[in-house]
Amino acid sequence: MNRSDAMRDQKIGRLLFSFSLPAIVGMLVNSLYNIVDRIFVGRGVGSLAIAATTVAFPIMIILMAVSMLIGVGATALISIRLGEQKKEEAEKVAGNAAAMLVLLPALFAIIFLLFTEPILVAFGASEAVLPYAQDFVHIIMLGSVFGSISIGMNNFIRAEGNPRMAMNTQILGAVINVVLNYIFIFKMGLGIKGSALATVISQFISAIWVLSYFFTGRSLVKIRLKYLKPQWPILLSIMAIGFAPFAMQVANSIQQLILNKTLMTYGGDLALSAVGILMSVSTLLFMPILGISQGAQPIIGYNYGARQYQRVKETLKIAVIASTAIAVTGFLVLMIWPQEIIGLFSKDKQLIALTTHAMTIFFALMPALGFQIICSTYFQAVGKARESAILSLSRQVLLFIPLLLILPHFWGIDGVWRTAPIADLLAVVITAIVIYRELKKLAVEPATSLNTNMNTNQLQPTGQRG
Repeated sequence: MNRSDAMRDQKIGRLLFSFSLPAIVGMLVNSLYNIVDRIFVGRGVGSLAIAATTVAFPIMIILMAVSMLIGVGATALISIRLGEQKKEEAEKVAGNAAAMLVLLPALFAIIFLLFTEPILVAFGASEAVLPYAQDFVHIIMLGSVFGSISIGMNNFIRAEGNPRMAMNTQILGAVINVVLNYIFIFKMGLGIKGSALATVISQFISAIWVLSYFFTGRSLVKIRLKYLKPQWPILLSIMAIGFAPFAMQVANSIQQLILNKTLMTYGGDLALSAVGILMSVSTLLFMPILGISQGAQPIIGYNYGARQYQRVKETLKIAVIASTAIAVTGFLVLMIWPQEIIGLFSKDKQLIALTTHAMTIFFALMPALGFQIICSTYFQAVGKARESAILSLSRQVLLFIPLLLILPHFWGIDGVWRTAPIADLLAVVITAIVIYRELKKLAVEPATSLNTNMNTNQLQPTGQRG
């Protein structure tokens, strides 16, 4: 059974498992980029280095956002076009997206390098943390294009029905990152610069690996030179779909910025280090859920494009159940062994005590978040940018940031930790209402939001369906 036939005919449970397992493994391994950086710099450099990576985190999120604006949008379009049996249009999307994955991060890196110090200070760097943050981020920005290619184009591989190859890309980069972090920090004494170098080199090798897949004839969707020239109708279609995850990541960066500033006000550098550990733990715990969402996205997109709506609904149902089970398991692990987990990052007893207290509050509503993430991904997969944006941004922008600005005035540092579970609860309620209405309409409405009329020369911008 070829890839297209499997997307259309194979049993959903087996198909989702075959797509999600490589994505979960790949995402878990890929999360080591963030976690290993903090573990190695925490133990090899010190708590100020952890704070520096926390300050740098919003900048890395913005880089991720640029990759997702193009990569996620193109992935959804590629899946839908393949479902519509329009391979040439899928290749136009892939070519345009590949070009932008180089141009946009390069432009962003230039802007950042011109204004490094004021940006880092705005993101919460104290006088003590600033030198570490500058050393780390300068190197990360110089390699930003490699990260964009490896992350963005790896989504194309998954979109065409080859999740195992996508997983191998992530494993390759993460393993190299771990090995080089150890060598550069503990053997060569390069400190936080060594951690940044390890990240950039691993992303460079991953980028070469991804490009070799597309330029050596192994891919179903080809990257053709004639389609690398940007075409506005195609780019607008890509960015319309990719805007939701892009906006979510930008909002996440703004959220982190405000969080850093608030923590510096109520807890100082120690609290900044604590939230850095929480972010690393959060990354690890949510990667399996994101892996399921990545596995479900091409299946939902393909069958939505093929108008197989029952398969769309079944995929969504199974993905929600699986992600909820993972969220509950992760929550139990955190509640049972908090000190042991935090001890991996630092030996500082004061930091361990503060982070343990924060963790029990911060992740209180974690069991419900699998549902929220999968439902947001559903709207990305079917090309409904408006609904996806609402759900994706509800937690970070509409809820988390206002609560973060209000609650610490009443509860101090505990107000910061309590912001997360309150925002989570409200976001889940909003998501439940939106997805309930969508599923009621799905059985009776045609798939019109992305089935625009296209000729072989251009893609028209996608429309919206309420």
